[in-house]
Amino acid sequence: MSYKIDETNSLIHDEIEKFDFSNPPVDPLKLARDLGDALLSTNGIGLSANQVGLPYRAFVIKSNPVYVMFNPIIVHETEDKEYMEEGCLSFPNLIIPIKRPKGIRIRFTLPNGKTTTEYFDGLTGRVIQHETDHLNGITFIDRSTKYHLDKAKKHMKKKVYKKPLM
Repeated sequence: MSYKIDETNSLIHDEIEKFDFSNPPVDPLKLARDLGDALLSTNGIGLSANQVGLPYRAFVIKSNPVYVMFNPIIVHETEDKEYMEEGCLSFPNLIIPIKRPKGIRIRFTLPNGKTTTEYFDGLTGRVIQHETDHLNGITFIDRSTKYHLDKAKKHMKKKVYKKPLM
C-alpha cells in the first residue's frame, strides 16, 4: 500500500465510486486492516483510502471502537453548526477552522458487508464528515473561508520558518 498522503495525490480531488460488495475489487476485510495499519503509522485520527492512493470508497477513524466505513452517505445533518480547528494528513501543518454540523446520521457498510445507519457528534462526527468529504473529492481547504485559509497559511509559514531556540 502506498503511504503517499499529500495534496498532490490526484485521487484526493476526485469523487470515488461506490465499493461493490457483490463483486469486490479487493478483499474488504484486508482493505480495512490495511487502512487501519496505515492510519496507525500516522499521527492522524482519520484516513480515507484515496489519501493513500487507493480508489476505494472507504475510510478508517480512530474511535472506540475503531470504525472502517465503506460507501458512507450522510443522510441527516443537525441544523446547529460550529467551527472547530481541523488538520489533514494530506496537508501537513495546516490547521484551519471549519464550520460543520454538530451531529450527523450516516449510512455506511461495514467490512463484512452489513449496512447500518448511526448517529455521531462531537469529534467523531467531525472526523467522519471530513473523511466522507475526501471520498467526495472535497478537501477541508474547499470548506474553508478565504480569511481562515489565508490566516492558517501565514501561521503555518511562521511555524515552518521559525528558527529553533537554542
